[in-house]
Amino acid sequence: MHEECGIFAIACNDKAAFNCALGLHALQHRGQESFGIVTSNNNNLFSLHMHGQVNSIFDNMEEIEKLYGMHAIGHVRYSTSGDKSTIQPIVSDCRFGKMAIAHNGNLTNATNLATELTKKGCVFKSSVDTEVVSHLIKISNKETFLDNLVDALNQVKGAYSFVAMTMDEIVGLRDPAGIRPLVLGKIDDAYVLASETCALDIIGASLIRELEAGEVITISKDGELKSLFPFAKEKSSFCIFEYIYFSRPDSVIENQSVYEVRKEIGKVLAQESPPPQDADMIVPVPDSGISAAIGYANQSGLPLEFGIIRNHYIGRTFIQPTEQVRNIGVRLKHNTNNHILKNKSIVLIDDSIVRGTTLKKIVFLLLNAGVREIHLRISSPPIKHSCFYGIDTPQCEKLIANNFSVEEMIKIMDVSSLNFLSIEGLYHAVKKVKRNDESPQYCDACFTGNYPIDIKN
Repeated sequence: MHEECGIFAIACNDKAAFNCALGLHALQHRGQESFGIVTSNNNNLFSLHMHGQVNSIFDNMEEIEKLYGMHAIGHVRYSTSGDKSTIQPIVSDCRFGKMAIAHNGNLTNATNLATELTKKGCVFKSSVDTEVVSHLIKISNKETFLDNLVDALNQVKGAYSFVAMTMDEIVGLRDPAGIRPLVLGKIDDAYVLASETCALDIIGASLIRELEAGEVITISKDGELKSLFPFAKEKSSFCIFEYIYFSRPDSVIENQSVYEVRKEIGKVLAQESPPPQDADMIVPVPDSGISAAIGYANQSGLPLEFGIIRNHYIGRTFIQPTEQVRNIGVRLKHNTNNHILKNKSIVLIDDSIVRGTTLKKIVFLLLNAGVREIHLRISSPPIKHSCFYGIDTPQCEKLIANNFSVEEMIKIMDVSSLNFLSIEGLYHAVKKVKRNDESPQYCDACFTGNYPIDIKN
């Protein structure tokens, strides 16, 4: 699976564009298809939109130097809906002047809204749901830009975090259910908004707090920060998969280290599904399985060995262009450490199984390396349902756990055993709480099918 987007904003900073680029670089794991930066000098907006990864801009600093102003918002994208050519932030004109807006998430009623807006004369340049919100802002007749933005979001359903900018202010907000993340930080006199705390770290900003579900933060051009809660209150349903995979391990969520939570997940997994007595070692699938494998190894007492080595210099585009290259894609990205694997019984740790195709190829590599037995342990419950809140998951019929039993998956994957973390074990590892089956504390719809927001509109 892939995260959908990462967003960043900084106000009242004399290196706004450069720090925004650094922040987006730290959020690159959330989207690798494109990135955009828009700055404001209180008189005009300046924008840079590029396909590819953020590090390319650091070889061309003149482009950053053209982004004048003390305020900036930025976005990295992995498209989950709409066309892939549109790069955020989206810049347009409204009756308050120029505005720029970017978001992380997915609006479940975007198609219906776009149809109605088209009937009212709105002309769409893309099919991304961010443009729906842009048009809703434009046609709203409230007194201020913020009022128009709130009015627009009162008409949408889904999961989202937004950053927006005008000549006068920067706005950041989370959806009323708090499904998508957004944090507030500060560097010197500059306030910062970002999808994750790792984006604060890279520019030397300190974390103030996470925005609450349904909270709106405004930062004026003079640096004044205000907080308000204009939306009807909903039950908080933060995406629990941020803990399992999406967030970087060096980020902090709900005052918890993601790295430490993932180790705890591995520990609970070892308690629920201990290794067989004849297992020789724990082997993580890099990089997604490493943190949980450390916890599993610590609990089980077996040594952790890097039996699979990842090539970090293989980009997404490189492994996709031709059928011949696609067929060896796993070998391009992973290689087995044959010397330590031959004739060994291993416990293979990964964070999840989606389609199962990549993991099946990794198992094939391990068996070819001479591994005697592979006992597969997954540090999340089985993914049986699609995500409609901005995560790029396949349709249900393509999810292996939705179509096959564990016994069938063992045969398909060609492993000796397979165990998943239970949903109860996941809640215990993340928050030391029992899952409230009537009103779950997190969004865990990809495991349970319990969607906290209506997906039918």
